[in-house]
Amino acid sequence: MKAKPFDRIMAGLQEALAHAGGGDVSGIRIHVPVMVDVAAIRRRTGLSQTAFAGRIGVAVSTLRNWEQGRRTPDGPARVLLAMLDRNPRVVEETLGEAA
Repeated sequence: MKAKPFDRIMAGLQEALAHAGGGDVSGIRIHVPVMVDVAAIRRRTGLSQTAFAGRIGVAVSTLRNWEQGRRTPDGPARVLLAMLDRNPRVVEETLGEAA
């Protein structure tokens, strides 16, 4: 028997909540690269270190440490950098030019 639209919508919402809470959801696979070339990503945006750091919400010193290999970005920063690697304008497209 085919599920009713309401039941399919509720199932989708439950999957979204599980995914947002860090749970496993069948069919969803997220790949976050282990290593990112922060300097190359920043250069593709055409921004200075100061401007790029401001756009992604980190201190310039943090960005410099990433670019020089003294530290590596983790968690949400690594995800954001992976997104910027695919689309250097993702921040502006998502948050607007004033981001």
